[in-house]
Amino acid sequence: MSLRPLQKSFAVALVFASFTASGAFAQHRQGTKSDEDACKPDVVKYCRKVMNQGDMVILDCLQHNRGKLKKQCKAVLEKNGV
Repeated sequence: MSLRPLQKSFAVALVFASFTASGAFAQHRQGTKSDEDACKPDVVKYCRKVMNQGDMVILDCLQHNRGKLKKQCKAVLEKNGV
């Protein structure tokens, strides 16, 4: 599945903000706390092995496991066109 640049931008912001402690970046994130909370358990469960390989790898992992994701995380991805 190919992502458009705007979708990639949101996805990177959502995933990065969810899994980093960078206060400076967190101030510029696009995803809401609710969005982050919706996907964090799925990232930990399905994408733990790739969490240190970059945001796009994590997003790709979520997409690969889309059928297994909780409905809340699926809704966040769909809401943002991912």
